[in-house]
Amino acid sequence: MKADLVLKNGWVVTPQQTFKGGVAISNGVFVTIGTNDSLPDGNRVIDVKEKHILPGLIDAHVHFRDPGMTHKEDFATGSTAAVCGGITTIVDMPNVIPPTENAEQVGVKKRIAESKSLCDFAVLGVIHQTNSADILPMARAGAIGYKIFFGETIGNLPFPDDGMCIEVFSNITESKLPLCVHAENRQIQHYWTNKIKAEGKSDPIYWEQTRPYLCEAEGVSHLIFFAENFKTKLHIVHASTKQAAWMVRDAKARGLRVTAETGPHYLLREPSDMAKVGPLLKMNPPIRGKEHADVLWDGLLNGYVDMIATDHSPHTLEEKGCDINGKMLKPAIWDCISGFCGVETSVPLMLTEVNKGRMTLNHYVKIASENPAKVWQMYPKKGAIALGSDGDVTIVDMDKEGTIDPRKLHSKNVPTPWGGWKVKGIPIGSIVRGHIQMWDGEPVGKAIGQMQTPILNA
Repeated sequence: MKADLVLKNGWVVTPQQTFKGGVAISNGVFVTIGTNDSLPDGNRVIDVKEKHILPGLIDAHVHFRDPGMTHKEDFATGSTAAVCGGITTIVDMPNVIPPTENAEQVGVKKRIAESKSLCDFAVLGVIHQTNSADILPMARAGAIGYKIFFGETIGNLPFPDDGMCIEVFSNITESKLPLCVHAENRQIQHYWTNKIKAEGKSDPIYWEQTRPYLCEAEGVSHLIFFAENFKTKLHIVHASTKQAAWMVRDAKARGLRVTAETGPHYLLREPSDMAKVGPLLKMNPPIRGKEHADVLWDGLLNGYVDMIATDHSPHTLEEKGCDINGKMLKPAIWDCISGFCGVETSVPLMLTEVNKGRMTLNHYVKIASENPAKVWQMYPKKGAIALGSDGDVTIVDMDKEGTIDPRKLHSKNVPTPWGGWKVKGIPIGSIVRGHIQMWDGEPVGKAIGQMQTPILNA
């Protein structure tokens, strides 16, 4: 019997090996993986001409703004940007309007996304001071995990105080789902923001000083204490400091289920870059110096930072307070919102580093596909080229060169600090459960996205 789709004459890449051949997909899953001679006939056969066939890449931290803030982004535009960037599955954040704070809102987001999304997706529920009773119902409704915003960010959602955290962490542990946390200490953040403002420092280069490294480090330490006592699965989002990375490393050494992600901007940019691109690079937490980036790189290479994720968070240029080149349109950096597009640029940025020898392509697959799927308990359904796994594939051309052009991105709004960056290594195909959703950089698929629920023995 013919397979639905056969990809042949490529280099199949897993974390463990690279071999010449291809894959066959039927009914949405891999049915053959092997040399060209071993592949079955297909209803559709594509010769990928020695390009690399990767397991579908995952961005486990995006803000698609749907519902409630769809002037910034929605699941149609966000998922289009995702597949055009080589991403086949995303994990969407819960700070929307209304927040994804109960089982009903998990269902609302599921219905919205399945009507619009070109890629598969998972949904997080937010935890705050008054919804601990909703934790288990959100799990039953299909949430992949939870998020707490200890740091002040978009939406300014309240966070549970330490008394309530006793109840919250207990309930989350009972759910068997991971908790991810924006780990910043608001007291430190507010003190230093007020201090820098009082000193009259309003230029973009001062943004990092308002949220110094101890702001994140204290937050991570506090959370690991709770996670250790309640045996909660803890994930640190957008780790920006060497202290955070080292604390995760030490927690892993003690046998705790503590994981972390970082993003391309924390690996490749420095605070001084804000003098060039201004508010386009404004993010929470802020970009740090090279001494932090070096440790984050070491963590990715040596297993104590688990994954790459983007914190894709688009806004209008008016909200960003600048033009597409970063020229300030508002008097102070405080008046410019934090966040920028990332889901479409991450893969070429990181493949460029692979081409530079910073890591192997096999290791990139581990931190951009396998590990995100494992942390969010979707593995091996997601994150693997394996028999019976979802037929998700990202095809990349490691020799193709280009320049990131904000005007060609597919998000509804395109503020990005990466405009003009030269890249080598570009995704040319995105396949979701056997459906070709992007080819040669352009969307070609329909809204076939499905919500992913946790595999609780993962």
